[in-house]
Amino acid sequence: MAKYIFVTGGVTSSLGKGIIAASLAKLLQARGLRVTIQKFDPYINVDPGTLNPYEHGECFVTEDGAETDLDLGHYERFLNIFTSQANNVTTGRIYQTVINKEREGSYLGKTVQVIPHITDEIKRRMVLLGQKNEYDIVISEIGGTVGDIESLPYIEAIRQLQWELPEEDLLVVHLTLIPYLKAAKELKTKPTQHSVKLLSESGVFPDVLVCRTEEPLTIELKKKIALFCNVKTEAVIEAPDANTIYEVPLLMMNEKLDLIVLKKLNISNYHEPELARWKEFLDKLKYPKARITIGLIGKYVELQDAYKSILESFVHAGAINECKVQVVPIHSEFITCENVAEKLANLDGLLVAPGFGHRGVEGKITAVKFARETGLPFFGICLGMQMAVIEYGRDILGIKNAQSSEMDPHAAEPVIDMMEEQKKITAKGGTMRLGSYPCEIKEGTLAHKIYGTTLINERHRHRYEFNNKYLDQYEQNGMIASGRNPETGLVEIMEVANHPFFIGCQYHPELKSTVENPHPLFVHFVGAAKAFNEQKITARNPLLQGEMI
Repeated sequence: MAKYIFVTGGVTSSLGKGIIAASLAKLLQARGLRVTIQKFDPYINVDPGTLNPYEHGECFVTEDGAETDLDLGHYERFLNIFTSQANNVTTGRIYQTVINKEREGSYLGKTVQVIPHITDEIKRRMVLLGQKNEYDIVISEIGGTVGDIESLPYIEAIRQLQWELPEEDLLVVHLTLIPYLKAAKELKTKPTQHSVKLLSESGVFPDVLVCRTEEPLTIELKKKIALFCNVKTEAVIEAPDANTIYEVPLLMMNEKLDLIVLKKLNISNYHEPELARWKEFLDKLKYPKARITIGLIGKYVELQDAYKSILESFVHAGAINECKVQVVPIHSEFITCENVAEKLANLDGLLVAPGFGHRGVEGKITAVKFARETGLPFFGICLGMQMAVIEYGRDILGIKNAQSSEMDPHAAEPVIDMMEEQKKITAKGGTMRLGSYPCEIKEGTLAHKIYGTTLINERHRHRYEFNNKYLDQYEQNGMIASGRNPETGLVEIMEVANHPFFIGCQYHPELKSTVENPHPLFVHFVGAAKAFNEQKITARNPLLQGEMI
């Protein structure tokens, strides 16, 4: 039987429950245990698919096509395993399931209530992954903060499971904050005490406290927290701010978080952690040999989490290339023909990011044109690829009215059009082309050089596609469809042959990049940007030119 760990949060949101959960999972996995993580979100949306990125950050898509919370991206990047629909549960999905059962008559005429019916469904979901005999440990992150009204059913479900399961099969980790008051020059434990008190009043008693702090916790302070919060002193874990999220597993290992958890869960069949590749990655990340600047052209650049997977993919690819990637966010709404050269002048590469709607698309098209004409390495993802197609159609093919029917439903020249199977769909949630699909790659193309194979599988999230009516016209004029879906003929990759690096993909490669397996598109794009940077340095320095000769 699997054992269960629940990660809750207190005092304030955004403390990093997802990172702590992923770090603990990484340490347990490194000791030879089979681990998975799931996220319980207390909002009533069925999934985050219809949420604005400003509201909730990016929507992470799994292999099986689930639109999920961005924390699942952290889980996959840390553990190097796929998550699924079962790894993300929302209050909306819980209530939808219960109401559907009530309509079917499954409750035999009983009054349907939060307790026991909602909490029973939550508990069923909490233990579901552990019943498949695929995992030794299931970690569940509870969204929100202790004390939130919407989180109460989840806390109650944990309370019931603490009573139903053997004591050694369940553990609660509570993440909290120890603020530092500069005026008093001391750390304050009262917020943590109140948070634990609030959790305990709900009947849930934490076994481990992970304390976010800007200053080191003394042993006296740990003893004080342990005394007032009813935990062992060694179970008070210091979680200092880190330079990168990928340092957190090692920080937690130094605090012996994994050993404390293993002891409490009475697990003895483990070995010393195997983290050689992880440490090698961190060394390359900390000590880069070069530095490049990538411009990220997007619509939601004010919120970093809106492009979380893209930013992390650059971290992975930068480490492999032993180079520091500085990503400069550039809002596409403010790019014009007059200022594009100035805004993009100092870049070594340009990535045009995904997005929806017409806002800012002309700025993206202008940026694409600049990259194509100047030889600046270009990478377009989803909408980014579509903007490259529109720009090429307008400027090279002479299709002056080239447009996407997403931006103009009555476009005269819809080089990007809605997929046929999408035209009859009216509901927005969970109805896009989602999940993993195959793609065949042409030999001899840039895409083939990058992947090193002719068949790949990538994750999608879109309704619009390249209009194949224009394909011959594009390919005869230098823009090649180097990747296509073998069943539908859907264009997956477009590239320009007479350019150092110009490629766009309809899918989302950032969703499959991990620490141990950086995505090849990002790796080669960073490599191209690095080469572009070196050429600029050489061009500016005649002495270096002489050395190269």
